[in-house]
Amino acid sequence: MSHPTHRTDDHATSVHLGVDLTDAGAHPAAWRDLGSQAPRLFDPQRLASLVATAERGLLDLVVLDDAFSLQPVQRHGAQGRLDAALVASRLAPRSSGIGLVPTIDTTHTEPFHVSKAVATIDHVSRGRAAWGVGWSTTQEATRAFGRKPVQDEADAVDEAREVVEVVGRLWDSWEDDAEIRDVATGRYVDREKLHYVDYEGIRFRVKGPSITPRPPQGRPPVVVKATSEPALTLAARYADVVRLQATSLDEARTLRERLRALALDAGRDADQVRVLVDAFVVLADDEAAARARLELLDDLEPRTDARTTFEHVGTPDALVATIDAWVGAGAADGFVVRPSSLSTDLDALVDKVVPTLQAAGLFRTAYPGRTLRDTLGLERPANVFAATA
Repeated sequence: MSHPTHRTDDHATSVHLGVDLTDAGAHPAAWRDLGSQAPRLFDPQRLASLVATAERGLLDLVVLDDAFSLQPVQRHGAQGRLDAALVASRLAPRSSGIGLVPTIDTTHTEPFHVSKAVATIDHVSRGRAAWGVGWSTTQEATRAFGRKPVQDEADAVDEAREVVEVVGRLWDSWEDDAEIRDVATGRYVDREKLHYVDYEGIRFRVKGPSITPRPPQGRPPVVVKATSEPALTLAARYADVVRLQATSLDEARTLRERLRALALDAGRDADQVRVLVDAFVVLADDEAAARARLELLDDLEPRTDARTTFEHVGTPDALVATIDAWVGAGAADGFVVRPSSLSTDLDALVDKVVPTLQAAGLFRTAYPGRTLRDTLGLERPANVFAATA
């Protein structure tokens, strides 16, 4: 196995790493794994401990997935989740450097509620929130609300496009210095720096303004999982962070080049879009042990996913080599690691993968600033209303 070349140039900290902390791990049988703490899956102290571990590894962000229907399983997989946005709000003041990315559905949630929830997390975390854009196409989620018929993916993603547009305007509806808080004069807010968004689209008519001041990041990063053609188009137009699914370096590079072209066509700076590949990971000191552990998990509960993205079943050093190769070849800016079992793979990621990346000059040794945008190297966006006022 080749080892990464030590880097000392401006790209020394270019690798971005996130980790998925959903459920007990990415494998549906992870809750039955040794040390999984199955009775504590919804324990807030367990969740805080996982975030602290990820933060100890200086990871960019943690992902908290969510949905309005139970996870699909074949036999005995874990089912049921806490509300991701509320979990992120609790974890925000109990962390200090890492980004928090809850998935919030756009199909069954109003834009005003989404904007307020994410802005609140950004305020509570002092600038470390992002929004994982989700949508629903299942009959189960539709029945849970009973407000409209089930939508196909193209329609759901098009609705998500409108929601993202409205949410961004609501975040901008307060200018950065709209709050005065002058006790002597009794002026709390400058009303001239609050703006109606006046959005009229196909599905929404939103007057605004928001009731929550502009988030510390201006606009918290928007994260889109580009798992289809409509989702890729949405990501190119709006996402700050795009999660790709690719099984090989060449596939990832092709998808990234296409994404960048679409972003340029949409009038965006493609260099302001971070591309992370989802990676299902099983780590052990040797490949045989990793494969044996995966076989055991598969025997307990077969996976229902189509395995359409990269899988690493092997050693931490081999994962480092893969990260180095993919980022070095321009296939991605980094990875969202989906540990098969959080009880085992998260510690291996933080204690074995990260130090090797750091030793090779591929990963930071401290957070570069206070906000998630700082960590991702993304500019703070100007307020669209202030710019045109």
